[in-house]
Amino acid sequence: MKTNTKLTGHDLLALGYRQGKWMKDALTHINNNELKGEALDLYLAQFKSPDPIALHNTPIDFSINIKAENEEEKDNVDKVINSMQTLMKTPTLVNGAIMPDACPTGPDGTIPVGGVAVAKNAIHPGMHSADICCSVMLTDFGKADPKAILDAAHANTHFGPGGRDRDSQFRFPKELLDAFESNYFLNDGNMIQIARSHLGTQGDGNHFLFVGKSKNTGNTMLVTHHGSRGPGAKLYTKGMKIAERFRKELSPDTKKQNAWIPFETEEGQAYWDALQIIRDWTKTNHEVLHNSVAEALEIEIENRYWNEHNFVFKDGDLFYHAKGATPLDPKFMPDITGPRLIPLNMSEPVLIVEGNTTNTNLGFAPHGAGRNVSRTQHRKSKTGTTMQIFKEETRGLDIRFFSKEIDITELPSAYKNAKAVRAQMDEFNLGNVIDEVMPYGCIMAGDWQKNAPWKKRRDKRKNSRRKKS
Repeated sequence: MKTNTKLTGHDLLALGYRQGKWMKDALTHINNNELKGEALDLYLAQFKSPDPIALHNTPIDFSINIKAENEEEKDNVDKVINSMQTLMKTPTLVNGAIMPDACPTGPDGTIPVGGVAVAKNAIHPGMHSADICCSVMLTDFGKADPKAILDAAHANTHFGPGGRDRDSQFRFPKELLDAFESNYFLNDGNMIQIARSHLGTQGDGNHFLFVGKSKNTGNTMLVTHHGSRGPGAKLYTKGMKIAERFRKELSPDTKKQNAWIPFETEEGQAYWDALQIIRDWTKTNHEVLHNSVAEALEIEIENRYWNEHNFVFKDGDLFYHAKGATPLDPKFMPDITGPRLIPLNMSEPVLIVEGNTTNTNLGFAPHGAGRNVSRTQHRKSKTGTTMQIFKEETRGLDIRFFSKEIDITELPSAYKNAKAVRAQMDEFNLGNVIDEVMPYGCIMAGDWQKNAPWKKRRDKRKNSRRKKS
């Protein structure tokens, strides 16, 4: 190395140091003080990166609370187990489990839906995914007419992409605004604007608004299922960028989807706080919809409870990443006010459950029925017209699609057999059913992309070109 000229970043890289923001100030200090030899080595020692953290040589053991009922399910279960085995080589992980509703998502080594991964002193954004705090809330409306509840809910909810226009937005609570503005990850204008407009929205996919009656009491109950919408998705994106920065520095062999933020860092503390704020936002997102129904019909709310099933739960220095798994253990939910909720499909009851923590369930239950095949595979497997399939699978129910376009990939046949999931819950001690919300009707987004404005504009341009030619 040249000693009669100023040191450069290339010189530090040649010495084995990793590029970072520290280099600019360090080079200024080194060159201003003409550090050389032992003095240079002593100064640079503080910037030496630790040796990379290696993957576990063999996967950490995890509990398998699922079994295949047929050949189709065997392929699904094999893929889930293989992905978990790769995942459990991630160096932060110390335990894990899969539930009866487990299904693969993403490349090998990605936590499956229906998976639990326990990390020590680390938060893995990829293990809670973009739909942070996907959750379910139940409100008991006593002896109210279920059709009146469904009609009022239909008039007040919002499915599909984007948020509400200014005239139909719910009031954004000041305490939530203060919380957003206090957090490094959440305090930006675009994030707060989206948080305002998405309040009282449910998105698309498998999110729903369900009305039914309690098997025990006959009371009419409203259940909503959705996550943190735009604010959660934006936090996830920011979290993954921070995690990737740490991955490159700490454990380059770790798969990108399993990158982590060390909890004890400044970034880790801020991200954990941001998750709790997003949790509060999501709970409020459920509440404004339920409250709007009570206000529209001028009826009393008799009871209410909720739980998330897509979140990170902390117990000491352990972080339980539940990707579609319902927390049974009260230690995971400090605001718990009742039992837990497990929806299956639009034609099946929503299960109301309680349960105990065991060595194999890790304090969790399934979050639903799950899928054996992808949406595309399911769509290809169906015969008959869309309306014929819809009528056959929803007979006797009031099923509505907000977009007015049926989505057959959300009909009951798209999901695993509900009886099999319930049987495996019993077999693997994954919660006891104490009541059921028997289905009356349900609202979902439907195939909103079929007549989306951007698609209409595209088709219009195509037709115009055809006429010209």
